[in-house]
Amino acid sequence: MNIKSAKYITSVVDSKNILKDDVVEFAFVGRSNVGKSSLINNLTGQKNLAKTSSTPGLTKMINYFFINDLFRIVDLPGYGYAKTGHKHIANWAGLMEQYLVQSPNLKTVFVLIDCRHTPSDLDKMMLEFLNSYQIPYIVVATKVDKIAKSKISQACNMIAKELGVRKELVLGYSSENGYGRERMLEYIDSLL
Repeated sequence: MNIKSAKYITSVVDSKNILKDDVVEFAFVGRSNVGKSSLINNLTGQKNLAKTSSTPGLTKMINYFFINDLFRIVDLPGYGYAKTGHKHIANWAGLMEQYLVQSPNLKTVFVLIDCRHTPSDLDKMMLEFLNSYQIPYIVVATKVDKIAKSKISQACNMIAKELGVRKELVLGYSSENGYGRERMLEYIDSLL
């Protein structure tokens, strides 16, 4: 698959504004600072489509992007960064949960985990949530450019083991050099 066009559509902070139509969606979720925005930018080939920041927890809303006039990428709020008040965190969590449960055309959730770290309890809770609602997902081991190429498979296997998932469900990805990009695009294409 070639991505020829990618454009920002809208941001949603209230569950009543979650888009509900017949456009296929692929959602991206993960801990704050895991590289979600960078991955979306790399995947779409647009440097500034999703806003990146060195400040964790910047995404506080659901951001929608329309790709190839065919499907949407949905950037969900990052979890695990508690510099904001508990009330705001509860609101984001509620918004994310409503999206995941209510979106009629959600094909897959890409759960991003930094390949250099053991999955956190929050990562495990996210997978438990997705499993409980039978929402399909792929785990994406991000930032593989930060480790030796010979260690990527080992890092992905460690994440799979920690999460109790098949190793085929863990995809290595680098937003710096595009490692894993073609594989992700092929997977998305197969579901369209």
